[in-house]
Amino acid sequence: MTFPTLPAMVATVFGGFLFPFLIWLLWGKLVENFGTFGGWMAALFVVGTTWTINHGVGMITQSGGSWVDMGLAAGVGLIVASTVSGGKFSKAVPNILAAIVGGVLGGLILSFFL
Repeated sequence: MTFPTLPAMVATVFGGFLFPFLIWLLWGKLVENFGTFGGWMAALFVVGTTWTINHGVGMITQSGGSWVDMGLAAGVGLIVASTVSGGKFSKAVPNILAAIVGGVLGGLILSFFL
């Protein structure tokens, strides 16, 4: 097994940081200004642009099997940002548990087809 180089590691960390940062920076403003349509625009622009940068252009270095990197980056990044801003981590626990249960069920269902 080979390990990625330092520039690849830095680019991967930055790519992981980019997605939750853009969600935090843009999503709420777009919804505030454009309502529901703003949420759809945010989904298209933030998720689409970040996916293209990370996976299409290849900013992040992936190794091994499949991994839900953008979902994990968004969850961890937004929980950290919320906690640093004064939010209570305990309020996020039910959502974290629901995400884990949903991920396990989704993986189980996919395993029946793949």
